[in-house]
Amino acid sequence: MTPDRRGSRPTPMPKKHAWRRPGTPTGTPAPPRSTQPPPAAPPHHPAPEPHRSVVEAAVYRDGRRIASPATLAETFRTLREQQDGMAWIGLHRPTESELHSLAAEFNLHPLAVEDALEAHQRPKLERYGDTLFVVLRAARYLDAPEEVDFGELHVFVGTDFLITVRHAAAPDLSAVRSRMEESPDLLALGPEAVLYAILDAVVDGYAPVVEGVQIDIDEIETEVFRGDPEVSRRIYELSREMVEFQRATRPLVGMLHALMAGFAKYGTDEELQRYLRDVADHVTHTSERVDGFRQALTEILTVNATLVTQQQNAEMRALAEAGFEQNEEIKKISSWAAILFAPTLVGTIYGMNFEDMPELKWAGGYPFAILLMAVVCTSLYVIFKKRDWL
Repeated sequence: MTPDRRGSRPTPMPKKHAWRRPGTPTGTPAPPRSTQPPPAAPPHHPAPEPHRSVVEAAVYRDGRRIASPATLAETFRTLREQQDGMAWIGLHRPTESELHSLAAEFNLHPLAVEDALEAHQRPKLERYGDTLFVVLRAARYLDAPEEVDFGELHVFVGTDFLITVRHAAAPDLSAVRSRMEESPDLLALGPEAVLYAILDAVVDGYAPVVEGVQIDIDEIETEVFRGDPEVSRRIYELSREMVEFQRATRPLVGMLHALMAGFAKYGTDEELQRYLRDVADHVTHTSERVDGFRQALTEILTVNATLVTQQQNAEMRALAEAGFEQNEEIKKISSWAAILFAPTLVGTIYGMNFEDMPELKWAGGYPFAILLMAVVCTSLYVIFKKRDWL
């Protein structure tokens, strides 16, 4: 006989008494009416709606929903009343007390409960007795910021229950529940069928992400050869997202093969075996695409670094050529300045009005001064010309 995996029924919380306005004592005189206008009423701010951890809970029998309990306690009670029922409980960021209540009811392992509380777990598959604990990483592509958003999903699978714990907006399992309820024959196969449907939904959610990333890579290649200065940052950010994508898909391949290895041992239905093989093929293809994306981004980053280096070398070469041309111009200007400075110096000396200068009364002084200026200028020109300054 299979031991009872659920604990004792939790004690219901005592009901609170309703608040009642006390009456006015008899004979109390009414207060005098004030002539001042009444103060303005403060603006009404509606109280925020409390966070609902239980997204949806339902009890099924023979693949059809027979109850939709509003609370966990009601779900436990309804499931106990059914002989061949199955509970499917969906939680979003549950509290510690709620998870401990589920652990007591369905005999969940403390380590699995601790992992579900802490989140930030790697994808994995673990078995604790008759209960499977599965961690999945869902992904979705956000068009506006052009980035990949990852969500974490924890799944507890037992013989007559399945519990999903989400810590992010993705994945949305309402479509999975609707599709399964439209296929009662598949849902009648039990919690394993629901697990495989969730795996399929998570893997199918990778397809839009792969398409979005492929478009991003095509755009990045165009930006690289266009010389966009911001492309390096975009390559780096997308590379980090691909690392996260690899962490989500690579372990999933091994998890699905481990499930397939247990087909014979746990007597998995033939239809579910085909279903799981198809999911395994899809996730293998996705994992290969992600590996290709990361390699392509590495190569693009290398090409971008090469192009940036070439551009910097070209700029340095242009600066060097401009500096060389400036030096040539400076040489020419300096040479002509020196040539013109020589006659200016001679003329300045002989232009001084001193009576003791012997050349002032010499008849050949002026021709000598002109000849001296010509000789000096010619000599400087020849010297600068030989040095290629002119």
